[in-house]
Amino acid sequence: MSKASWFVVAFFVGGLLLVGYQMLNPTAPIGHSMTPPDLSEIEDGAPIEQVAIPANFSENAQIGQRVFDTKCAACHGANAAGQKGVAPPLVHKIYEPSHHSDMAFIMAAKNGVRAHHWNFGNMPQIEGITNGEVKLVTTYIRELQLENGIN
Repeated sequence: MSKASWFVVAFFVGGLLLVGYQMLNPTAPIGHSMTPPDLSEIEDGAPIEQVAIPANFSENAQIGQRVFDTKCAACHGANAAGQKGVAPPLVHKIYEPSHHSDMAFIMAAKNGVRAHHWNFGNMPQIEGITNGEVKLVTTYIRELQLENGIN
């Protein structure tokens, strides 16, 4: 067998071992394990997070903020702080880039998304939004996240 063949075999054996470990160890975490915070002390409609605003936004983030304010803020709140009973904050560790990529934001806006971290229900698709607009909104969100220690 060639070195490449050994590598392929080792890769698949490693994958099988990982799957076997997950199946035999029910206490091992599967996937992402972040739990949303307790919101019982927050009034309905109130912001979920306190969001620090950067002193300066990039030009693309400024455009993204305008798009966000027009198409997203009604649900996700001012500065993406979320609104209890309406929609989650996007300035939250759950939405850090290593867990929700920029493409996840595009897919959610264009196609909608089933609720999977919060109990707000499913997010509908945003009618008429373009991939370019979502990329600008994502730039705005990422700059807010960085200012709030989420990277």
